[in-house]
Amino acid sequence: MPAATSAPTATPPRHLDEALARLRDAAPRWARATLPERIALARAMLKGVERTAARVVEAACAAKRIAVDAPQAGEEWLSGPYVIARILRQLARSLALLARNGNTPVGPTGETIDGRLSVRVFPASRLDAALFLGVRADVHLEAGVDERALHASRARFYKAPDHAGRVCLVLGAGNINAISPADVATKLFNEGKVCILKMSPVNAYLGPLLEEAFADAIAADLLAIVYGGADEGSYLATHPAVDEVHVTGADRTHDAIVWGPPGPERAERMARGAPLLSKEITSELGNVSPVLVVPGPWDAGRLRAQAESVAGMVTHNASFNCNAARVLVTPRGWRHRDAFLAAVEHYLALAPARRPWYPGAVERYRSLTEGRAGIRRVGQGEGALPWTIVPGLDPDAQDPAFTTEPFCALLFETSVGSEDPDEFLAQAVAFANDRLWGTLSAQLVVHPRTLADPVAGAAVERAIRALRYGTVAVNCWAGYGFAFGTTPWGAYPGSTLTDIQSGRGFVHNTLMLERIEKCVVRHPARTFPKPPTFPSHRTAHVLGRRLAALDATGSWLHLPGVVAAAVRG
Repeated sequence: MPAATSAPTATPPRHLDEALARLRDAAPRWARATLPERIALARAMLKGVERTAARVVEAACAAKRIAVDAPQAGEEWLSGPYVIARILRQLARSLALLARNGNTPVGPTGETIDGRLSVRVFPASRLDAALFLGVRADVHLEAGVDERALHASRARFYKAPDHAGRVCLVLGAGNINAISPADVATKLFNEGKVCILKMSPVNAYLGPLLEEAFADAIAADLLAIVYGGADEGSYLATHPAVDEVHVTGADRTHDAIVWGPPGPERAERMARGAPLLSKEITSELGNVSPVLVVPGPWDAGRLRAQAESVAGMVTHNASFNCNAARVLVTPRGWRHRDAFLAAVEHYLALAPARRPWYPGAVERYRSLTEGRAGIRRVGQGEGALPWTIVPGLDPDAQDPAFTTEPFCALLFETSVGSEDPDEFLAQAVAFANDRLWGTLSAQLVVHPRTLADPVAGAAVERAIRALRYGTVAVNCWAGYGFAFGTTPWGAYPGSTLTDIQSGRGFVHNTLMLERIEKCVVRHPARTFPKPPTFPSHRTAHVLGRRLAALDATGSWLHLPGVVAAAVRG
């Protein structure tokens, strides 16, 4: 196992001021940069990701105590260099087509069950279609958007620039290493803004490698990477040279920036609607993510595949994901409930228990499990938290499991409705929308015959429309929506600064869509080869490395190696 990489020390205020002065001077130049200049920078940053990818993964594995030759190292490839490479390559393509055709590329349009316009965003290429057989994603647009508005509003900054140069503070997330660079790419290329990125102390070790990868952007004073904790973040957020803020993390961090520290003064400001921070702020802040298991004619094979999918939603990245499965919602009286829970438990046990490397995990785990009956714990290890299922929660209780993002190895289960799909979905959607905290992502587990049935299928489509989440995934993890790039990632629109929930605004969004309501990802109920997030996958580390190389180059020459690793999984 590689040695842990030390993190840089906090950047002194004087150096923060100097970095912001350089960015401030360069912001107008970047706002009026030509499309060829932007394409050249995106491609240079993509090359930097390719050069540093292996070292990024080695550093992450060392920090999280994962062997680089273990399947779990695949997480670091897939949620690090792979995602960043996809996004930068897609942005370069969108900018090139914008220069050539006057617009970014989208797939066919459609209509939701209630008449909203939808647009296909995945697969975005023949390569996507070959790699992800049967997977598709559509964006549902806000009410009033028609095809003319869709095509006219796309890539808004390039058609009707709304600023002459702005500096955005990106407060980086510490859990997933693609988040910070992807946020920077969104601000640079979708919105035409220069960025100062403050690394999270949790993964500040990544900073020097990002500095190397994005050296061209830094040399042009379009990006600065700095270090420190809450004090440095507060200093930057209130700095007069910063025009706006983007934060990924906890709602507590957002509220501290916008409203100040907890207490009577904050409460009074919130009541008056008078935030301390008057700047624009966008955010992605987590979720208590539900998995709604729809009753249907389930056979053992498909049920096991979906049970492993749920287990993978829990075990990926030691469960330190804002979109990790948190509450399993099963039909009340469902004949397959016990078998499904047993299968989830079985697949959880296939993943080695992980050290709780994210701060506060042990305390959160203890507070959410103390005094509960029927807890199922699997996977033990020295200094590790076991994968844990807490079944049988009362859906009508004021349970902290429904309102607290645990950010640790916990999955809760509750039951609503009945074995009638329409009744179950109506109650499950109401429970998810009204009882669970957050609006980021939700999953539905649905048998294909249920989807094909005119009555039950319509109930599923109504549920998809009714779920107030930025990403709704059918028969897969919503993490696909985070990773694909062409799929916008963010909270369901409408949260206020006083009740921010999962945040506001969308990132990634490499097709540069406007007026997004949600993204819907659909996946077959059972596939071969299995997804690399499944705990039983034996070659995820090899597959992740090869997928990252494929997306860094876009070359079909990498496809045979990818397929070979996927099949051996």
